[in-house]
Amino acid sequence: MKKQHLIWGAAAVALLLVSGCDKPSQPGTPAGKVAEQAAPAANGAAALTSEMDKVSYAIGMDIGNSLKGLNEPLNRDALFAAIGDQLDGKDPALKPEVAATAKQSFFKKRADKEKATRDAAGAENIAAGDTFRTEYAKGEHVKTTESGLMYEVLTEAKGATPAATDKVTVNYKGTLMDGTEFDSSYKRGTPATFPLNGVIKGWTEGVQLMNVGSKFKFVIPPELAYGANGAGKMIGANATLVFEVELLSIEGK
Repeated sequence: MKKQHLIWGAAAVALLLVSGCDKPSQPGTPAGKVAEQAAPAANGAAALTSEMDKVSYAIGMDIGNSLKGLNEPLNRDALFAAIGDQLDGKDPALKPEVAATAKQSFFKKRADKEKATRDAAGAENIAAGDTFRTEYAKGEHVKTTESGLMYEVLTEAKGATPAATDKVTVNYKGTLMDGTEFDSSYKRGTPATFPLNGVIKGWTEGVQLMNVGSKFKFVIPPELAYGANGAGKMIGANATLVFEVELLSIEGK
């Protein structure tokens, strides 16, 4: 529902800005009389010559970008008619309660559809993750903790080990099971520093197993990662994640 409010809110603010502006006039046009429209430009829009032409088009761009996020085949005739009615102070074709019901119904159906898609993808990710971790556990040097975190020591070291309350600096690369990279401090060219108890559970547990100077590979089950919610566009619901982590330092140690 948050996206719903942002979309309609942006459109409403833009329309209020438009309604608060005087209609454009041109030299020689009687006061209060709207000037004739300029000849259409190549892209189908009116020629944008005056400041108000440009402001009007810019506000239209904001409305269009806001509504584009819906990714739905809106009835443009109805949309433009409603905008015109509001600007002209006409009685709307829909009563407010009918309009509110229509929007609520639309966004509920949309949310239900998105949830069904996430749930289906989440179920697939659980099955794929279980298979992946079962196979990975067969590796000669792979260890599994009681929580289900799997790790492999890539580079050993004898430096200090952090506690959950420590702040650490690391380099890391994160991938999905198929090797698709979703994050990397190496590519950014800057190590990451953070409180160890402020990240996902798999990191909090796993990095405490490391010595400064060591490099581990972690396979993190969804319950120790982002779970059913996923994260961003790349990490889906119930995704198993793979990280290579190099512990560079511990603040104060």
